[in-house]
Amino acid sequence: MSRASRVVIVGDVITDVVAVLSGPLATGSDTPAEIRFGGGGQAANTAAWIAAQGVAVTLVGAVGDDAAGRDRVAELSDGGVDCAVDRVGGAATGTVVVLAADGERTMVTERGANLRLTAAHVERALAEAPDAGHLHLSAYTLLDAGSRGAGLRALAAARERGLTTSVDAASAAPLRRVGAAAFLAWVRDVDLLLVNADEATVLAGGLDPAAQARVLSATARRVVVKRGAAGAVWVDRTATVSVAPARRVAVVDVTGAGDAFAAGLLTAWLGGAEPQAALARAGDLGALAVATVGARPTR
Repeated sequence: MSRASRVVIVGDVITDVVAVLSGPLATGSDTPAEIRFGGGGQAANTAAWIAAQGVAVTLVGAVGDDAAGRDRVAELSDGGVDCAVDRVGGAATGTVVVLAADGERTMVTERGANLRLTAAHVERALAEAPDAGHLHLSAYTLLDAGSRGAGLRALAAARERGLTTSVDAASAAPLRRVGAAAFLAWVRDVDLLLVNADEATVLAGGLDPAAQARVLSATARRVVVKRGAAGAVWVDRTATVSVAPARRVAVVDVTGAGDAFAAGLLTAWLGGAEPQAALARAGDLGALAVATVGARPTR
């Protein structure tokens, strides 16, 4: 893929309500926090970070025909993302409440219009992006039964058009609900699979990260296990193993860090970088993300 090729990202567009707690959550009482409203969603966040690196990117997703949906599309467009986002009547734009504390975050989610993303809309969006060279799929699209057809069609249509493909495994709890066997069948032979430590354990068992990645490389041509402060591991089918440490930074909010990591990894790898350099670029963007509140790059 050349540097000029467009990246198409398929998946969720969300309003994030991020509460960075000052201390442990006081159940049944009050906990002081810094609270911010803004754009979120794994796919939308990754698209925003890719656009911030000057790479052409199209986001394919769905929002409600409401003020929140209009705001989410407007801020992405302002950030340089080309939005092929369907406005769905009768559905609300998705919302996530994020509770961030002690370097972790807990999410309470209303998927909303994201469940209404259709295969037909994905097909149209790809047809309108003839300069695309790569398709990246947020696995939330596969993990939700309502949008699963759109996710499966996105991968199939990308292959038919000769695009390379990648999938971010999204979240351990819904992966556990659908089961490893089903998910791995859906993403078989993608060019790159990204998983965090919890997702890798769901999909490959309680092995060390390199061993988990080797197991998953039977499904995907390349696998990256994201390990947060412990760095990341890359394994491909040639048995190449690359390990990169994480940058040491003061953590403010980890929301969107994995999405920034994915954006750095994709743009570097698609631009021809070797695994070690791609992991380093991914780590740089992940570190930048955790140093600020919110899931998107600052401008």
